[in-house]
Amino acid sequence: MNKAGLTFKGGIHPLHHKENTENKAIEVAPVPKEVVIPLIQHIGAICGSVVKVGDYVKVGQLIGETKAFVSTPVHSSVSGTVKKIENRPSPVGARVNSVIITTDGEQTIHESVVSKGKLEDLSADEVKAIIRNSGITGMGGAGFPTHVKLSPPLDKKIDLLIINGAECEPFLTSDHRVMLEMPDKIINGTRAVMKALEVDKAVIAIENNKPDAIKVIKEAVKVFPDITVAELQTKYPQGGEKSLIYAVTKREVPSGGLPMNIGVVVQNIGTVVAISNAIETGIPLVERVVTVTGSAVREPKNLLVKIGTSFKDVIEFCGGYSEELGKLINGGPMMGIAQYTDEVPIIKGTSGILVLSKQDAVRPEPTNCIRCARCITYCPSFLQPLMISKNSLMGRFDEAEGYNAMDCIECGICSFVCPSKRPLVDSIRMAKKEIITKRKKS
Repeated sequence: MNKAGLTFKGGIHPLHHKENTENKAIEVAPVPKEVVIPLIQHIGAICGSVVKVGDYVKVGQLIGETKAFVSTPVHSSVSGTVKKIENRPSPVGARVNSVIITTDGEQTIHESVVSKGKLEDLSADEVKAIIRNSGITGMGGAGFPTHVKLSPPLDKKIDLLIINGAECEPFLTSDHRVMLEMPDKIINGTRAVMKALEVDKAVIAIENNKPDAIKVIKEAVKVFPDITVAELQTKYPQGGEKSLIYAVTKREVPSGGLPMNIGVVVQNIGTVVAISNAIETGIPLVERVVTVTGSAVREPKNLLVKIGTSFKDVIEFCGGYSEELGKLINGGPMMGIAQYTDEVPIIKGTSGILVLSKQDAVRPEPTNCIRCARCITYCPSFLQPLMISKNSLMGRFDEAEGYNAMDCIECGICSFVCPSKRPLVDSIRMAKKEIITKRKKS
């Protein structure tokens, strides 16, 4: 293997900015006085509430459900009383129907939260059912229902599972800390996914700027010869699904295709930990590790936070704002979504909260494209971002689709490298939304 690590064509090397939290152990954030739990935290159908105002709920209790296959249920992360059910701001950029719960501080566990037994006694279908019923989604940000990924069509033979431990996004260290502090859960969750997929080979892929995590995970897999560790070159977006698959296997996901088309399934580090917890203790996905960092937060931390806790409460636990806020981002600086308020909740896909000062949040005014083609050179998906963006801004979404807009992974590299500071990724996102809307109508 290349000493520099496995990698892919394209990509960039932004400053890591991980030094403020990479050596900080995970702390448990306090239970807030109130949580706001959106009934959609995933790709797919929104859940309907199965509780009503005035109900007393417990930790792990089902509060949102749907019969749709591409969806996942929602559970309470606290015990307390349902105060309201109404539309509230979500960190993904929309107002969604949410269950607001006033907590009682007791954290009483619901009766349904019981161990599912030993993995070796469970069938593949039983593992998938546990994952679905536990509300587990991809925790790298996209929020795709995990049970759907683990249910490929019969004609799609999966022969490899890749666990994504790259964490290439600047500032974020939540997966890094999970690898250092919860290696056994990572292995148990990986074995559960292998069983669900009925595959006999898994690779845990980690960027080589995390040598301590590589050492810990290599030690943990010693007794499992069917699980290996791949050392990746440190490069953004090494953790992008298609980039990661190519780096590890040299297989290419076809345009418009999915990893299952080439026999691969990818799962995030946090996701397999949630699966391990669901089987071992029966607890559904009601909390996650979040990195809180940036130039405008007083004490950056890695925190285990209850789903539904507001960004405001989390930041206050980190000492509050150290100076006037310039920008607040759900996620990292490359793929994250800027927020207009800190009264939004932590959701299943919130891997980080980036708190930037006014100085660090300055965005230069865009100028005309100079046709330098840097966005094309560095694009890991081999697209022409300038052409997709141009057509999008002119409302020509069919033409944008012709340039394979839907293959864009929204990594933000095109905007990052553009000397004219064009908002390329923003206009491409707009095109993708319009294309999806058109497809749904037809």
